[in-house]
Amino acid sequence: MTKTAITELPTTTGPVFQPGDTGYDDEIAGFQTAYTHRPALVVGAAHAEDVRAAVEYAARHGLPIAVQATGHGLSVATDGGVLITTRRMTDIRIDAAARTARVGAGVQAGALIEAAAAHGLAPLNGSSLSVGVVGYTLGGGIGILAREFGYAAEHVRSIEIVTADGRLRRLTPGDELFGAVLGTGGNFGVVTALELALLPITTVYGGQLQFDTPLVAPALEAWRLWTQDLPEQMTSAITMMSFPDIPAFPPHLRGRYVATINIAFTGSEDEGERLVAPLRAVGERMADDLRVMPYTESHAIYRDPAQPHPYVATNALLSELPADATDDLLEVTGPGSGIPVIAGLRHLGGALGRPGPNDISMDHRDAQYIVRVLAMPNADNTEEVNDRLAEVAKSVEPWTLGYNLNFLYGGGDRADEAQTRAGYRPETYERLAALKSKYDPANLFRNNRNIQPH
Repeated sequence: MTKTAITELPTTTGPVFQPGDTGYDDEIAGFQTAYTHRPALVVGAAHAEDVRAAVEYAARHGLPIAVQATGHGLSVATDGGVLITTRRMTDIRIDAAARTARVGAGVQAGALIEAAAAHGLAPLNGSSLSVGVVGYTLGGGIGILAREFGYAAEHVRSIEIVTADGRLRRLTPGDELFGAVLGTGGNFGVVTALELALLPITTVYGGQLQFDTPLVAPALEAWRLWTQDLPEQMTSAITMMSFPDIPAFPPHLRGRYVATINIAFTGSEDEGERLVAPLRAVGERMADDLRVMPYTESHAIYRDPAQPHPYVATNALLSELPADATDDLLEVTGPGSGIPVIAGLRHLGGALGRPGPNDISMDHRDAQYIVRVLAMPNADNTEEVNDRLAEVAKSVEPWTLGYNLNFLYGGGDRADEAQTRAGYRPETYERLAALKSKYDPANLFRNNRNIQPH
């Protein structure tokens, strides 16, 4: 592509970059630093018309299209083609009477939480304040209150999307693309805005229980048993990790192997305290900050890192969680097991196990848990890291139903059709592939866990 090629684009409000331009590197940068898009053209979209112009340009030249708001969920980086960055599209409109929010494609979770809280409302956000609302929702959205309210995508009221033909469409429940877009992570176009339902929630009981090395295994076993009989208002997770002995971490965590249990409960404080008693009975906690908190502080439940960093990850949706599974998981992820990884389990079930009203593209609803394993690669250990993730996946294979595609980070060389198919039931994948053939036959939107047109 030559420098004169950008003259084919109509005038855009947002900036346009090519390799070598000042600002190009800053524009393509995202939260994920292990790898990055290297497009031939970047369109910094300021509104839907910029997106439409960029899609028309890519379609005219047969170029693949990638989309990035924050770069958290980057799974398959583009080499060439067109990157549309949506970080400038940050409009939020709250309709307090209808309990809805219309959010632009660049809105981050923290901004939506604050805007909704001003009206006594809350979105179904995930654990991080800096994750893009649209990308999170297009992947389904397993939030901090998921067992009670289901996938965030089930609470979408309308979708504004530019499809491969350059049309800006507004989709509502009942449209054939509506449920296909929700759960497929950008396979059908560039979503420029979503209208989402909000909930009348202002506080949540939650926080962390943290256990030191000798109590990691007992804490995991206690959590495993505890989750087998809980009300849907309780959503929880447990994470096991070895903290490096470096200044980036608090002194009491450096060099320790720690289990952290994350709690989010919408019932009363008294009921929350009663429910978590078996977990506290495990023993002395390194940290115990469970409390009723304003919903605007709910990010403290997980405390996801705020700074960009490199990471790759895999996951598995589990039909059950027997002791054999957790024993095997500890064996392959604990101290001394090789390259350090962060291993976590989230409790599913509840509303996640029931189809919602919008027929979104989220399958394997009989999964009771999801195991997620994350590693931080560098230039010298990529192959070893990939081997470690594969080893962990094999350890839980007997109970694995499939993948959650939104939690697969990196490994673009392994992001083949078989992996994508494993995220869906066979009949769901075939229906989605047929729609892909209809709306994106050239597969312009393929920098993702790709659904290939027939």
